[in-house]
Amino acid sequence: MYRSAKYVGGLWVIICLLSSCKPSERKEIDWKSSARYVHELNEQLSEAIIQDGFTPPVASRSYAYANIAGYEALQPASPDYRSLAGQINGLEQLPQPEAGKIYDFRVSMVRAFCRMGVEVVYRDHILDKVEEKLLTELKAEIVDEKIYNESVEFGDKIAAGIKEWASKDNYKQTRTMPRFQPSKIPGKWVPTPPSYGDAIEPHWMKMRTLVLDSARQFANYPCEVFSTDKNSAFYGLANHVYEAVNHLTDEEKIIARFWDCNPQVTVSRAHLMGVKRQLTPGGHWMGIAGTAARYADADAFATSETYTRVAIGLYDTFISVWATKYQTDLIRPETYINLYIDPDWRPFLETPMFPEHTSGHSAISRSSSTVLTLLYGENFAYVDSVNVPFNNPARTYGSFYQASDEAAMSRVFGGIHYEPARILGIQQGSAVGNWTFEHLKFKN
Repeated sequence: MYRSAKYVGGLWVIICLLSSCKPSERKEIDWKSSARYVHELNEQLSEAIIQDGFTPPVASRSYAYANIAGYEALQPASPDYRSLAGQINGLEQLPQPEAGKIYDFRVSMVRAFCRMGVEVVYRDHILDKVEEKLLTELKAEIVDEKIYNESVEFGDKIAAGIKEWASKDNYKQTRTMPRFQPSKIPGKWVPTPPSYGDAIEPHWMKMRTLVLDSARQFANYPCEVFSTDKNSAFYGLANHVYEAVNHLTDEEKIIARFWDCNPQVTVSRAHLMGVKRQLTPGGHWMGIAGTAARYADADAFATSETYTRVAIGLYDTFISVWATKYQTDLIRPETYINLYIDPDWRPFLETPMFPEHTSGHSAISRSSSTVLTLLYGENFAYVDSVNVPFNNPARTYGSFYQASDEAAMSRVFGGIHYEPARILGIQQGSAVGNWTFEHLKFKN
């Protein structure tokens, strides 16, 4: 469980003495108030991701790389924290601060986060704007232009190192791989209304994992055997979804909408069709991570660790789940119900454009809640207001697990997943969340 680091810039004091600078020329950094920089950077990254309309897996990549860059640029300021180099797949030693130089690692963190961030979003002007704002504030506080410039330079070096490492994750190669061709075999996934779009990220399991040994490490979750027999278990699963949606209570509708997190919801008006953009499932949990850090009054280091751990868990969980989805290639409830139960039925939520099993939202919610519980404790009560800007009233939870259970259940209420996808998705997310937490050491 977290206890906020009490480091207050001792390394700076040593460097200042070695460099013969006067103590009166330097102020101790308030690392708790400095956590606001980490929060604002992540909030603006989420805004860029929303405007870009990224798919959930691609969004998780943006969160992971930007936060790793920011953390690595901040980490040298505290002897209590260690680099992730050598702990994350393929990430070798990164540039180190030069002896004799004085740095403000808050500047380095902002610079590295934003310079890496613009590499993983299209709306780079959003991160350029927040970078200019925060660095202007810090420059005015630092006064010494040499310290400021060298801090910016260090941030650039970290960003360059993370960019080089990220370039080898197979992302560019997956952009040119062939589209997924739906099978004509009964029981396999086919595009769903209203857009009937192509399957999203069919090659995501080919991405390099961050902490998992491979995409297949926790991906073996067989689905129920497909059948159209009304006495079969599969028919019963589909009928359960059908009845659940047909008899939703007002509270269940609120829960389904609250956890929808579809980055591009189709909106029809007369003969026109458009999209409404909102947070991805991962973006929702990154917001919860920020809420937890604020509730705990975490300092900049603990806050950066919180965002970075959750982002890494999201990234690896999406790879694991996508490996399962495209291996099982299972038909969605909407398609099954329209073919074999009721041709006029529609789910409460729009069905996402990829195979059914396992539930991605169930998995990433449990992965994130596992990480946050290991950081902040099992009975961490909080108010989730992350989705208020998207016209969803805040909800109160007594624990992260309670929230993740509700998120998973929302997929059945929404009519977009069968029960096994929810249950096994929770198991999958738990396995990935525990693994990434146990195999990453942020503190010495």
